Amino acid sequence: WASKWNERAYISCRKASLNHDHLCMAVLVQEIISADYAFVIHTRNPLSGDTSEIYTEVVKGLGETLVGAYPGRAMSFITKKSNLKSPKVVGFPSKQIGLFIKKSLIFRSDSNGEDLEGYAGAGLYDSIPMDEEQEVLLDYSCDRLMVDKSFQLSLFSKIAEVGNIIEGLYRSAQDIEGVVKDGEIYVVQTRPQM
Repeated sequence: WASKWNERAYISCRKASLNHDHLCMAVLVQEIISADYAFVIHTRNPLSGDTSEIYTEVVKGLGETLVGAYPGRAMSFITKKSNLKSPKVVGFPSKQIGLFIKKSLIFRSDSNGEDLEGYAGAGLYDSIPMDEEQEVLLDYSCDRLMVDKSFQLSLFSKIAEVGNIIEGLYRSAQDIEGVVKDGEIYVVQTRPQM
């Protein structure tokens, strides 16, 4: 609850001309999956606006290094919706830190002030894990996603397929967050892509 009054929330509300007193917060409690990889899918390519392409970014570990202000690039790929089995890598990872956690819970904030204009869907308030994440220095030289092209193709194709299915269910471009654990895909959340 304290994050309702943090500096980011205060400044964001002022910038968006929102009366802080009119915002209501809910706290969602979710199980954290001890992710091998985390991803964000944009079912409309945000770089080009191309609705026939799915753009995805992937990081090792939890997604906070992807959606938070952690330095470096995620691995990224584009997939044509007409050919989900042929993802094309367009960016290689340079994030030096990965976050990992044992099975735990996270207390995720949500409010009627989420998805503010100009904030690309970033949460207004903080989400707090019950247990502390472990920061790990990453070594991509031996990571399966980098050295096993068959694994990479299979995983990227599965992720793109998930994005395509969810976009079809909601009938609009989606911004989807999820994780991969032991080869299984888990969707954490989806929302309309801004």
